[in-house]
Amino acid sequence: MSQNLLSTTIKPDVEELLAVLCRDRAPKRLHFLELFLDLEMIEAVDKRFRLSHDLNRSDPFYSLQRDIRVHAFLGYDAFRLGFVHKDIFHLPALESADTAGGSQSRGRREWIEEHDAAIRTWTDFEGYHWPKVEEIDLAPLEWMERNLPEGMGCYELTAHIFEMVNFLQGYERLCYNLFDAPDLVAAICEKIGRFYADFTALICDFECMSVVWGSDDLGFRSSTMTSPEFLREQILPWHRECARIAHEHGKPYLLHSCGNLDAIMDDLIDTVRIDGKHSFEDTILPVNEAYRRYGQRISIIGGIDVDFLCRASEADIRRRVRETLEACTGGDRGKGYCLGTGNTVANYMPVENYLSMLDEGRRHRL
Repeated sequence: MSQNLLSTTIKPDVEELLAVLCRDRAPKRLHFLELFLDLEMIEAVDKRFRLSHDLNRSDPFYSLQRDIRVHAFLGYDAFRLGFVHKDIFHLPALESADTAGGSQSRGRREWIEEHDAAIRTWTDFEGYHWPKVEEIDLAPLEWMERNLPEGMGCYELTAHIFEMVNFLQGYERLCYNLFDAPDLVAAICEKIGRFYADFTALICDFECMSVVWGSDDLGFRSSTMTSPEFLREQILPWHRECARIAHEHGKPYLLHSCGNLDAIMDDLIDTVRIDGKHSFEDTILPVNEAYRRYGQRISIIGGIDVDFLCRASEADIRRRVRETLEACTGGDRGKGYCLGTGNTVANYMPVENYLSMLDEGRRHRL
């Protein structure tokens, strides 16, 4: 592939991106959007195109400056700031060697312990250190508020509500507790939901936070992780509260959620009032079908399957992007669709394949 890849400059226009996400009007060009890029991918793109070679690496905000340059170069109007991580809940994790090859490997890969976890009993609940928004270091967000270039926006992920309810108990224990200790589950939901509502309100006070992006995996391949009734009663009301806060501040509320959510999609659209849905997998719901079902009610984000992007040839990737854009932008000229991966730009994804997706998107004319 030529080094001239992505040589055409795209001027960031976060206001037009917001119009696309809210389905207000057709854009002048196709817009890209990702939940986030793994750090290793950011570094690989930076190194390949020498985007931050003149920056001072000893500057405490060097990584933010680099991230701005990388995302602007790739054509994004907004990107994840990433100043708060799930480990604010001190989750027990397992780890093993990272199998991503070459320079993109992070050495070790972690995942959450699903069998057992921090909260087993009411005694654990009462002794647990519940995080507070006052404990969060806002320096990166405050720097971004002052220094984000004109036309660009950023976001932070919020509302990991079911995920934290799950992780703090372990999935196996959660399933038992739904029947054996429902009052404990409800108390955990209340603690986590209130934290993320407070956090959502906090970030909405910053102008640079262009969108509010809830991130909460609620399903797996064939169903939701728990009964739809439990989600409706104890999880979705907190997403509705986060969406309400976002809308009061004039910001769209997006939801990243993996898995088969057929049973609750109408709830997410009509009750929670999400503005856009992200995370699509070919073996669950291909993005073209998602757009056909829901594209007149909410925006659809991404959808180029991650497994496909990891394995396919450049020609097949470009063909898939063209087919997706024809299906998802043909009728409305890009209103309500942004190009991106089905999940995240993972460190094990070949850089060439990822760049081919973006390059083909740049060639598209609405």
